[in-house]
Amino acid sequence: MHSPYPAIAGLLILWMSGSSAAIIMQDGFENPASAPIVGGCNLFPDNNMWNTPIDQAPLHPDSNSYIASIGANTSLHSDFGTSWAGRDIGIPFNIVPMGQNRVPIQFQWWDESDLEADRCNTGGAQDTGCYPIPANPVIEGAPVDEGDRHLLILEQGSCKLYETYATSNASGGWTAGSGAIWDLNQNQQRPAGWTSADASGLAILPGLIRYNEVMVEGEIRHAIRFTLSNIRSAYIPPASHSDGRGGCDSQLPAMGQRFRLRADYDISSFSAPVQVILRAMKKWGIVLADTGSDMFISGEHHDNWDDEMLAELGQLVAGDFEAVYTGDPVGYGNCN
Repeated sequence: MHSPYPAIAGLLILWMSGSSAAIIMQDGFENPASAPIVGGCNLFPDNNMWNTPIDQAPLHPDSNSYIASIGANTSLHSDFGTSWAGRDIGIPFNIVPMGQNRVPIQFQWWDESDLEADRCNTGGAQDTGCYPIPANPVIEGAPVDEGDRHLLILEQGSCKLYETYATSNASGGWTAGSGAIWDLNQNQQRPAGWTSADASGLAILPGLIRYNEVMVEGEIRHAIRFTLSNIRSAYIPPASHSDGRGGCDSQLPAMGQRFRLRADYDISSFSAPVQVILRAMKKWGIVLADTGSDMFISGEHHDNWDDEMLAELGQLVAGDFEAVYTGDPVGYGNCN
């Protein structure tokens, strides 16, 4: 597809040998702040997509169509917090020390998963990798065995991020739907068409709203992950995959599409911590990263969140946002 903005150097993708590509942000996305730090590791380089502001990015020509497809009056929902109905809300993550013991983990979609199979005894199975899973990791949806069951592990020192989807140890051995390993010191894109632990092929941890950045640091310096139910079967790099159920409909957003809270939206009536989140939505935006409920915003599970405060986000609706242009979609499956 020909770009409607030929003069804009928004994303420069440098294909490299092997299974990854470097993503470098260029003109139009200037002055990225220093990348967020978790566990002593930068969550990707400063110029990574997650860490690059879009407040000055051009409005997408199909922004109105995208918002209409969601429903302009669809409320935001904070899909994170403390717990509800016996289930932890949000996506937790694990921080393990350098050299954490690797254990075998078998993948359903092993041919699109990173295996790192040389650091534990896999018995030579082509569908089994080696991940640094601690003895009692926190997993999304615990203690109830439901939902996407994402397992996120950040290894200190190596600054590698291990993420899996549909993770289980019910039979005494670790299994998952898919797995991705991210070197947080590099800008990476998964091979075209590959999933990750997210349907977009993106990393998860860098897009979570985290407790410390809202309640302690008072600033979010990255884009925020969110979900929709009706997505085009296409992706915008550095996304690499789509399970979009909307087929080839160009009036629907693709995986990796970025939106921002409109600059003129008045946030002064919200509590101070929620204003931190809303300022980030204006500057860094939100990234369509997975299929799920409409306008569900992702964050870290933390027992100290104030759920009533987070419910203030429900005052916003999809119509308060606009889509921005960061690149053309790549058709997936029958939409090539």
